Amino acid sequence: MNGPSPNINYLGRLAIVLHAHLPYVRKHEKNSLEEDWLFQAILECYIPLLQSMESCKQNDPNNTKLTLSLSPTLLSLLQNKQIQKKFSTWIKTRIEFLIDLPPKEKAASEFLMRNIKNNYVYWEECGGNLIERFKNLCITGNLDILTCAATHGYLPILRENPETVLGQINTAIRSHEVIFGSRPLGIWLPECAYYENLDSILFDCGIRYAVLDGHGILNGSPRPRYGVYAPICSKKGVAFFGRDSESTLPVWSSSEGFPGNAVYREFHKDLGWELSSSELKKKGINTSRPLGLKFHRITNNKSSLSKKEFYIEDEAIKKVEEHADQYLLSRSKQLENLALSSSSFEPLLIAPFDAELFGHWWYEGPRFIENILRKSIRYSIKLTNLKEILLQKPNLQICDPAPSSWGQGGYHNYWLNDKNAWIVPRITKAGAVFVELSSRKFNDHFSMRLLKQAARELLLSESSDWSFILRAGTTTELAKERIDRHLFRFWKLVDMLENKSIIDYKFLEDIEEEDRIFPEITIKDWQL
Repeated sequence: MNGPSPNINYLGRLAIVLHAHLPYVRKHEKNSLEEDWLFQAILECYIPLLQSMESCKQNDPNNTKLTLSLSPTLLSLLQNKQIQKKFSTWIKTRIEFLIDLPPKEKAASEFLMRNIKNNYVYWEECGGNLIERFKNLCITGNLDILTCAATHGYLPILRENPETVLGQINTAIRSHEVIFGSRPLGIWLPECAYYENLDSILFDCGIRYAVLDGHGILNGSPRPRYGVYAPICSKKGVAFFGRDSESTLPVWSSSEGFPGNAVYREFHKDLGWELSSSELKKKGINTSRPLGLKFHRITNNKSSLSKKEFYIEDEAIKKVEEHADQYLLSRSKQLENLALSSSSFEPLLIAPFDAELFGHWWYEGPRFIENILRKSIRYSIKLTNLKEILLQKPNLQICDPAPSSWGQGGYHNYWLNDKNAWIVPRITKAGAVFVELSSRKFNDHFSMRLLKQAARELLLSESSDWSFILRAGTTTELAKERIDRHLFRFWKLVDMLENKSIIDYKFLEDIEEEDRIFPEITIKDWQL
């Protein structure tokens, strides 16, 4: 098949936008939780999504379209040779756990063993270079790759020092350009968070489009004529796309949506929680933790984990195909109703999700995406990506978006509450000091070395991951430790910069080696 028939009368367009991000992994920490998060996402999410896109592209290159943001921290991990090597060891350890299972559990986990091995073959075939595979899909126009803030900093709480917002964005753009060979035009704002006049900073940095939650568009000034079903353009010249809740709820919601179906794989029942500490230590794992080895199905949302039944892959595959058809049928009816309401525009549905939802949280998610890519034409739906939409030079309504986020409550309270508000004055103070330091004229190489490492520590302390974890109440000690660690390093570097008589060379060399992110970091990126 060489592409869809040119005679198809599409009801409208659907743009699925995936946001891929994970926090930075410490270089020398063995078997860290962040490392497990990364490896599970590579195995269950990134490789299957690449496989789905590449397979669908062979059959229909014109309608295999997605938008994907790859955060700078995630990209730095994916291109890290040491981490690539450790992933191979991580996979082999998981295979050993499955081999050692009792006969009944081993039979139930055969699907998992097969999928792990198949995905590892893909990894080996591309030499662990997933970025190159993403890049190839971008070159052909099938994938629109967005950047993000450098360390996923929550920009509204950094706004007191606008230069720190600038540092997050410029560092991300510089990193993206080094990796992909071109400057990004689109950005995924962390948590889709927007505040007044952020578009001015985005435009000056060369960013031309972003995604917001629906109410960020609907509460804009003036209210958009077509709501979230067409992009708007701010007075500063940045286009914004609004999330359509109807297109996302069936996938987001585990209670009301598809991922909670009884036949799908149960996320929370993991072999790592069921093995004894001695069994784990035999494989070099010193603490109880999830291993990413799950072979039970949801069964019943109300049943305890001990009563979960074994996963049956064929049933799950059949169900995810049904859900893809159900999703597309609903979108086609939605688009048809929108088209009937006005003949002056072609309706557009924007469906943004965390990429890790597909495969990691919802194991069948990549197969759902693949079914969407393969079947959308049957429902007269044109798949597109954000860049493709704007390349058609649509006539956009001038409208300034409203402050918003896609977090609970719709604004900033998920990242600014009694659980995590203590972070804000600490990173604000550090940001103000760094902005002042970056304005000085340091001419010697050693001072610039100190200043650049301070910039890295500041960026790492600003990550919204830590605020999210503190609010959610999961692994809170890890989040506190990371904030304290990076800010301690930041302030010690500042002391060394201002008092050259207390230089600790080993300290500097050690953290340069451990926090080696953003080798191209440039201090002028913090200057307005």
